[in-house]
Amino acid sequence: MNKSGPRILVLDDEPFMHKLLARMLAGLGFDSVSTCDNGASALERVDVPGSEPDLILLDLNMPDMDGIEFVRNLVEHRYSGSLILVSGEDERVLQMAEKLVHAHDISVLGHLNKPVSRAALSIMMDRWLPADGSVKTEATPYTADQLRAGIANGELLNHYQPKVVVATGEVAGVEALVRWLHPVDGLVFPDQFIAVAEASGLIDELTRFVLSDAIAQARTWQEAGLHLRMAVNVSMGNLSSLSFADFAAGQVALAGVAPQDIMLEVTESLLMLDQRVPLDVLTRLRLKRFGLSIDDFGTGHSSLTQLGDISFDELKIDRSFVHGAGLDLTARAMFDASLGLGKQLGLEVVAEGVEDRDDWELVRTAGCDLAQGYFIARPMPAAELPAWIESWKRRRQDWPELPPARTGSPEQIRLRAGEPRLAATDKAAPHAPMPSGLCD
Repeated sequence: MNKSGPRILVLDDEPFMHKLLARMLAGLGFDSVSTCDNGASALERVDVPGSEPDLILLDLNMPDMDGIEFVRNLVEHRYSGSLILVSGEDERVLQMAEKLVHAHDISVLGHLNKPVSRAALSIMMDRWLPADGSVKTEATPYTADQLRAGIANGELLNHYQPKVVVATGEVAGVEALVRWLHPVDGLVFPDQFIAVAEASGLIDELTRFVLSDAIAQARTWQEAGLHLRMAVNVSMGNLSSLSFADFAAGQVALAGVAPQDIMLEVTESLLMLDQRVPLDVLTRLRLKRFGLSIDDFGTGHSSLTQLGDISFDELKIDRSFVHGAGLDLTARAMFDASLGLGKQLGLEVVAEGVEDRDDWELVRTAGCDLAQGYFIARPMPAAELPAWIESWKRRRQDWPELPPARTGSPEQIRLRAGEPRLAATDKAAPHAPMPSGLCD
């Protein structure tokens, strides 16, 4: 495939890196590659209409203008392309830099550690370039009027992502995730319209559709002999409406579904500016026997406060602390802390973002209760779920028998495994790679 079309700029103060990265990119089929050794010259190229780079490989450590200063200038120059960060800095510094780029609303594909490997660069470029060879473009912006019309015309629909019991693999429930079947653009994902709904006051109307449709689907599955707990995301807009608890209770009564079978997932970063109305709504929901889950735990500013103030049943560990945590010491520490806190509070703990076998091994050996993510299943239309459950059962049968989950303190785990007790001067290695006990 000819990939010469996309314009790529390598910004690094080392001539050797210019040659190395240009040669690697050429080997991957990218011929339109230019280089620059300082930020000021690179910004001049960004300002040239029609020839600005689609992708910049950015070295963070440069004289005169470092990579962080360069990103700040990209914002002022309204850069609309993507970045790959390249550096020999510590992993946590690179993660901080990535978060900063995201905060500036600039697309960042990830980071590459020096010395850069061709394989790592290839994976990064595959994220950027679709199979047809065209550069990924910005998502279509939608207006509040378009979304309002979509809701009125019945263009919204729910997909469902399974949650499974980690210890047994049993399917325990699903999470309802809304999609917009746009008449022109096809299936539109929520990251392209939820912010519009929240900003325009449409989020309550949208969530009420999602909830009522999900409850009706739960009833349909129950009539077919499939009893699954249904999870639905709840927005701050819903918690600010005193009528929401009565609406939810009315929907389960209408469908003949027990409120205990509905789990309302509250994103903790949205809680809570004025506590009175949200606490009123959440308390009434608990009195009506709905389940409450604190979603994306660890990503907001008041997690511990919310856990103390609200009677949650479930804690969902954010995917950023799950996927890849077997190799990322910081993420693993956050995962362990979140899991331990949930267990001590008597909450059921769900790991989000279980994307591969290593993630599954991590959550299983750690003793997490439930898991969801692409390793298990992607969100799917309701009609596809029964067939997926049968395929999931067959997939589990092919797995070898697994040892018991390693729960308890690191010292207890070592003693049960027959390993010697650690001396006072020894240091345990809690983040050692997990054993690989599953097959895809």
